[in-house]
Amino acid sequence: MASEGAEYDGADATKADPKAVDAKTANPKAVDPKAVDPKAVEPQPVEPQPVDPKVAAAIAAAEAAGPQSGGTVRVDSWIWAVRLVKTRSLGATACRGGHVRVNGERVKPAHGVRVGDEVRLRHDGRERVVVVTRLIRKRVGAPVAAQCYIDNSPPPPPREAVAPAGIRDRGAGRPTKRDRRELERLRGLAGPGPGPGTGSGFGPGPGGGSGKPRP
Repeated sequence: MASEGAEYDGADATKADPKAVDAKTANPKAVDPKAVDPKAVEPQPVEPQPVDPKVAAAIAAAEAAGPQSGGTVRVDSWIWAVRLVKTRSLGATACRGGHVRVNGERVKPAHGVRVGDEVRLRHDGRERVVVVTRLIRKRVGAPVAAQCYIDNSPPPPPREAVAPAGIRDRGAGRPTKRDRRELERLRGLAGPGPGPGTGSGFGPGPGGGSGKPRP
């Protein structure tokens, strides 16, 4: 009888202790954290930052002067309008030189860009990577231009890495022909070296004298 009573007590032990029967009921946090703290599981949506009313009005005016819905804008006009280049002619020159790519392909100045296109521009020693969000034709201010694209550009190179421009000391006077050649060589604009008789001191020609070497 004692053994039967022990078995009976063991069989009903779980009924006497509800924690042993269902720990989920006693501790819901260990099972479903959503029911306790939904913020810890589901991220809250990020609210867009408000735009200055003046900037919003300028954006609306620029878009009104742009193409209709589904239209396109010339890439040289667009990169000038959003202030990626200083003049439209510089934008066209960059396109002709192969420094402008749209969705990974080199394009001509007349290529049309659409919303969602990725534009890559290499200009002034820096690469710009932007995604078109608004199409405009007129040049706008910097705050408005920043609202027309998503900037995915890499950080600019440090100032030490940029080649310095040719600067002469005060009082040095006008540069000589030799100085100008050196400046052009530094800028990568120098052409082939001077031909015979072009002022080297040998042979006939301007600056060559009688063709005899100078003492």
